[in-house]
Amino acid sequence: MQGVLHKTLVIRLSSVGDIVLSSPLVRALHGRYPACQIDYCVKEEYADLVRYNPHLTRVVPFPTGGTPGDLHRLRRLISSSGYDLIIDIHDSIRSRYIAAGAPAVTRINKRKIARAILVALKRDVYDRFGGAPDVPARYLEAVRRWDVADDGLPPEIYFTAETASRAEALLEAGGIAPGARVIGLCPGARHGNKMWPGERFAACAASLAARHAMPVVLFGAEEEREKCAAIEAGIRAALPQAVTVNLAGRLSLLETAAAMDRCALVVTNDTGLMHIAAARRIPLVAVFGPTVRQFGFFPRGMKSTVVEHTGLGCRPCTHIGLPRCPEGHFRCMNDISAETVAEAAEKRMSA
Repeated sequence: MQGVLHKTLVIRLSSVGDIVLSSPLVRALHGRYPACQIDYCVKEEYADLVRYNPHLTRVVPFPTGGTPGDLHRLRRLISSSGYDLIIDIHDSIRSRYIAAGAPAVTRINKRKIARAILVALKRDVYDRFGGAPDVPARYLEAVRRWDVADDGLPPEIYFTAETASRAEALLEAGGIAPGARVIGLCPGARHGNKMWPGERFAACAASLAARHAMPVVLFGAEEEREKCAAIEAGIRAALPQAVTVNLAGRLSLLETAAAMDRCALVVTNDTGLMHIAAARRIPLVAVFGPTVRQFGFFPRGMKSTVVEHTGLGCRPCTHIGLPRCPEGHFRCMNDISAETVAEAAEKRMSA
């Protein structure tokens, strides 16, 4: 075991899912060293994801669209702050520059070689590189020498009562009664080949809404508003009496988390919002296409089900996603029916 920690900095600059998945590390680190100051360096646009975490002392933001000068100033600030350990779980050129010169730095083992072999050659050699634990466990590997253990519990995300009130107001404005349970959909993703077809989302949601008499709420970013609107129209075409609310582009990340607390179930792609739902302990069904379990991003927690097309020779074709299917057939998603996902959703809701 290394020495006792007094002042520590965690670096994870982006993105939504990666930052949410770092919360078990922060929780375990605080549990092991309750008197330790734990700061978190993150891009300003994602700072709210950790701002209210009770296990953290301070958020150190990096400006959105930051310049090399901003990066240099951040490095000088951190180097003068007296951290006895920097935990770099981003491991990029920028994060390495930020941490340079610190008395002690530990980093995530990303298994880059195993990942590259699996994508390029479709050979699973993760056992030779430390196995394939999920991403929260990989983050915690970085502090194993300091006797910090993984509690195995899901991620966490915190927000204020004011945030919850704003989310509630938008739900009620959409015609959803206070306290009513809803079905949540997260049909977007940063990369095109990680998105299950929109018409399947609509068919699945219409089936669940009809069976459970629940409204449907669509979550997403501003650029996903039109996609969500088309899915909303598909739900209403299949189920004219359905109550639907498209909140894409209308909620902050924390307001999304608050609104998800009303969900009896979330159906989602492999996206950052999936990890927010898992962090709020919402039962969820996630549709995975080009990416696989070995990459570590399956949702953590007992309330999740992953639907995937196993056995395809072309899968995985990427570890983060691509604009479109490189083979042209998109079978990893197209072969997953709305009925299959709806059945998985029914089982998850029953559980």
